[in-house]
Amino acid sequence: MKKDNPPPAEPGVASRRGFLFKTIAIVPAASALTAGTLLPSAAQTVDAGTVAGEYQPRFFNADEWIFLKAAVDRLIPADPEGPGALDLNVHAFIDGQMESGFGHASNWYMQGPFKGDAPALFGYQASMPPRELYRAGIAALNEHCRKNFSGKTFAQLAPGEQEQLFKDMDGGTLKFEQVSAQWFFTFLLQNTKEGYLSDPIHGGNKGMGSWKMIGFPGARADFLDFVGPSDKVYPYGPVSIGKRG
Repeated sequence: MKKDNPPPAEPGVASRRGFLFKTIAIVPAASALTAGTLLPSAAQTVDAGTVAGEYQPRFFNADEWIFLKAAVDRLIPADPEGPGALDLNVHAFIDGQMESGFGHASNWYMQGPFKGDAPALFGYQASMPPRELYRAGIAALNEHCRKNFSGKTFAQLAPGEQEQLFKDMDGGTLKFEQVSAQWFFTFLLQNTKEGYLSDPIHGGNKGMGSWKMIGFPGARADFLDFVGPSDKVYPYGPVSIGKRG
């Protein structure tokens, strides 16, 4: 789904969509850990419903909501390639997941001993379920920003400053006292990608925008006419599980 008038690239700032894909290779997040079932996937947990109109968060408070919108916009921005995370209601998807089994870690083993500093290949080893990790992580990051950027919160920083903070969290050079900055970023990145690419029935990917952008047909039942080598161009648009977008 292309934008007719995409926003121009910000001078001096690397492609934020490019930053997303570069990060996939170095963050112990969605691809490797979800594939090994070590880090449960939010998009597989609950039907958050189709988001319509102005979404009102159920979990995040006003300050947290401002952060979340700024964060997902920084990770997957609107650009000439397609819609951004805000366009596709990724922030609403993440809010919905905080009230789901994923947010509460309801089907995870959450007993001690806790080893929050364990290697990433061991999966998530801390005591906080995702909803608590998000809340503590947002508070810690905003406090760090206020101390180091003249009282500004994350959402008030320049794009390059926001990206550098994410890189520092990802690389383990930025640490918080009460919560793992690296794991907070890991969840944020994974859940942003899930909300962007999952079926709209979960609350994100509004209008199946990301599927239209990449040519993914979605949950159509019969592909027999298009199986195997063919010069036929797939003529149909995507279909969601709930037949909604």
